[in-house]
This record gives sequence, structure tokens and C-alpha cells, in this order.
Amino acid sequence: MAGNSNLGAAKNAKNDEFYTQYADIQKEVNAYLEYNPDVFRGKTILLPCDDPEWSNFTKFFAQNFEEFGLKKLISTSFAPESKTIKSWQPTLFETENPNYDKDKSKTNGKIFILERDVNNNGTIDYDDLEWNYLEGDGDFRSDEVKKLRDEADIIITNPPFSLFREFVAWIMEANKKFCIIGNMNAITYKEVFPLIMKNKLWFGQSINSGDREFMVPNDYPLQASGWRIDDSGNHYIRVKGVRWFTNIDHGRRHQPLKLMTMEDNIKFSKHKEIKGKEYQHYDNYDAIEVPFTDAIPCDYEEAMGVPISFMDKYCPEQFEILGLTQIGCHDSCPDIKRYNDYSEMLTSTNEATGSSGGKTNENAVLPGVGNKKTYYLGPNGEKVHSEYKRLLIRKIKL
Repeated sequence: MAGNSNLGAAKNAKNDEFYTQYADIQKEVNAYLEYNPDVFRGKTILLPCDDPEWSNFTKFFAQNFEEFGLKKLISTSFAPESKTIKSWQPTLFETENPNYDKDKSKTNGKIFILERDVNNNGTIDYDDLEWNYLEGDGDFRSDEVKKLRDEADIIITNPPFSLFREFVAWIMEANKKFCIIGNMNAITYKEVFPLIMKNKLWFGQSINSGDREFMVPNDYPLQASGWRIDDSGNHYIRVKGVRWFTNIDHGRRHQPLKLMTMEDNIKFSKHKEIKGKEYQHYDNYDAIEVPFTDAIPCDYEEAMGVPISFMDKYCPEQFEILGLTQIGCHDSCPDIKRYNDYSEMLTSTNEATGSSGGKTNENAVLPGVGNKKTYYLGPNGEKVHSEYKRLLIRKIKL
């Protein structure tokens, strides 16, 4: 399987051409339709990173234009001269169109619009897409594409991995509904996590484990173990940790997580880290460590630190999110009690700098600040640090 290194390599090389599979788009969109059949009716959808020659997003929504009751579909693409695709050549789709312009072909992005029955066959579908060149290169941050953003009701795409933070901010600036693909670790970004806490962004329904396959340009390095080349010569890689990020409601996020008592978890857990042992308490934060989502107890009413994969099962009616360890946005992640009520740890020495009720050291490690570590007490009282980021959650009292 391809690891997250593929996303890192794409980010570092600014090689962001990962094309989402049609079936993955269909499965996620169906989850929204099952929850609300009219979610797209009368809406204008913008696909701001999607050339229909390659993009399954445009194909999917164009083919379902009438079934979903769309008002308008807008798709834009980025100018190839700005990309890292060395082997790029204009296709027959472009060169045989009356709008083809040799000079603009490399420097100008394209815009595709679907809103009417162009060929007069009685239906509005993929064959009715009309396209032309944009005035600029199609960068989503340009005023030209921002204007299209402001016109749209919903934004759906697989944005450039290297610009995920900027893309989320770009959407939120216009207060739009959206559904986009990214790596699950993006919830730990200081630009993204406050949106999670404020219930303005959550995971989609259809992907919650495993990896996903993406088509990549033919000159993309196939260094992952999970890759293939199909009969047409198209290249594919598999990437772990992919999630849909959205603010469109779906049914799964309102399904409470099944919980057991702390005693039953300790007795019957399938995890050796928990079975037969007490839950460990953080030394520098008033919370217990719960290393697996299926080990969250039903009979503990205070704060708990859980893996970020908890977001796959998060139900806002069942839990509140209090914060996140190891993140530089402490102001938006308030703690439960004052830090000087607890022992706090220095990064350099890993020594406690205070005791219960003691004076707080200004340089102490505070959960939620920078890339500091959160510590918990081991079985023999030793201080053990958590290498992984933890969401801090608490059950909502009914």
C-alpha cells in the first residue's frame, strides 16, 4: 500500500495531479442524497480543479445533472504551463474544438459550463458541456475563479495537496457548502482544527479506513508498492489516510458510537495495550488516554484523549471536542482546568516544572501548544509521552 509519503512527495514537488475515481465520488455523493434527496436541487456546483478530459467529478455531475436537479455546473482547469506535467500535449478534445487557441492552450485555464440542452436531444448531460478559455491561468485564488466561487452554492473537488490549507480558507471565506478530498491528518492543521471544534467541518461518510486509488500523470514516479498501469497506459497509485472533508450533512455523523463500561473494556478488550490494565491518566492534562476509538468507555464523564481517527465515528450529539494535543492553536482549544493545577513538562528536560497547586513555569509544555508532547503516567508512575496527536473529547451529559 502507498503510504502518506506519496502525499508528502506531491506536496514537496508541487505535483498535485491526483485524479479521483468515479466510484469514490459516487459513493460519497450518494451518502448526502440518502440523508437529503434534495441536497443538490436547484444548486450551482463549482468544480474548481477539474478538467473533464481527466476529471471524474465533472463527468459524474454532468451525467447526473437532471437526476440531481442541478441549476448549473461550472468546472475550471489550471493552465498546463503552470503544472509540472512534462509530457503535456493538447488532446483532440481541445484541438478539434472551434474554440481552440494554440497560444492560450498552454497559458490559460479553461472553463466548462453545463446549464442547457445544447444539442437539443431533450436532456442536459455531459454532451452539452460548453467550454472556453479563462482570461487567466485558472488558479483558484484568482479574482476570476473567486467570482465563480461566489456564484456557486456548493464546491466539490480534489484540491491540490500542497494548497489544502489555502483551499479550505478560500472556501470558508465565501461561506460555501463543500465536499473535498484530503489526508486525514489535515484535521490537525491549525487552520482546520478550529473548524472541527466549531462544527463547521467534519469527515464525509464513505471513506473511513484503508487506502484509495488515484490516477496520476504518466511521468509521476511510481515508487509506492501499490501502483498499476492499465491496458490504456494510465498510471494509478494507492494512498492511505484519505478522507472526505465536508460541511454537508449525512446520516452516519448522527449515529452514536457503541460504548462499553471501563471495566468491560479492560476485561474483554481485543487490544493488548488495554486488556487487563487500568486506563492511564495524562500527567500534564486532566484526561485519560484512550488509544483506540472502540475502547472509549460509557461510564467516564471527564476528558479523554483519543486518536484522530475518532473523527470517523464522531457524533456531535454524543461527544464534544475540547481540543487537540500538539497543535499551535491553543487559543481556540480551551482546556478544562487551569494548567497550574497539574504537573507540566519541559521539552528540553522532560522534567516536571510544577505540582498540583504549584506555580506555573512560563516555558512549560502546555497541551495544545506547538509540537509539544502530552504525557501520561505509566503503570509504575513513570512519565510516558504520547507520540501521536490526540483529540481531547468529553461525553455530553444527557
